[in-house]
Amino acid sequence: MAFLSTILLFGGCLLLMRLIQLLVSVRRGQSGSVLTPRTTPARTMVVMGSGGHTAEMLRIVDRLDCERYSPRQYVIASTDKTSVVKVIESEIRREPDPEKQTYEIITIPRSRDVHQSYVSSIATTVLALINCVPIVLRARPELILTNGPGTCVPVCLVAFLARLLFLNTKCRIVFVESFCRVRSLSLSGRILLYIVDMFVVQWPELVEKTSTTRSDIRCFGRL
Repeated sequence: MAFLSTILLFGGCLLLMRLIQLLVSVRRGQSGSVLTPRTTPARTMVVMGSGGHTAEMLRIVDRLDCERYSPRQYVIASTDKTSVVKVIESEIRREPDPEKQTYEIITIPRSRDVHQSYVSSIATTVLALINCVPIVLRARPELILTNGPGTCVPVCLVAFLARLLFLNTKCRIVFVESFCRVRSLSLSGRILLYIVDMFVVQWPELVEKTSTTRSDIRCFGRL
């Protein structure tokens, strides 16, 4: 029993050290640049929201080089039928030939509905988190791209845990805060600020407010 306790304690210490190292490197922008040139395509997971989130994200995705960011997997809340249609339309415009299309749509339970209370959203977020585990581990994305819908929280948390446990160390997360967030971060942004590899805002006011937390916040203007 003493030997087992020692092993568990040692493993816990190693895991804690790994967590601290990962959080520090992310905060300082040293976790591996997502802008490093690649010679092979990056498996890309795009987390869609609804309404304005989807419109903004599709504008970003439309600018991606489909050969460099392929295959693409779109994660969408199971109740968000509109985003499914918009994604299909976008991919058809990109490549009309079905045999050459390199994308997939994956649905998960919505982690938080609009106007849902924070307390009740805990249970729905946990459910979404559980559903994301096999999806993220099977897909092994090298890039996760999101702009702040509630759906992105469980996806990014699972991806971060997989990286923490050396199950997918190549994964990098890019969070682009919504254009409508001018003076304060979204709830998703406040949660994921500490674990994403690149955090992008579209208003300089947000850079000033978050610079004490992270030194590598980027402001690209309206995307």
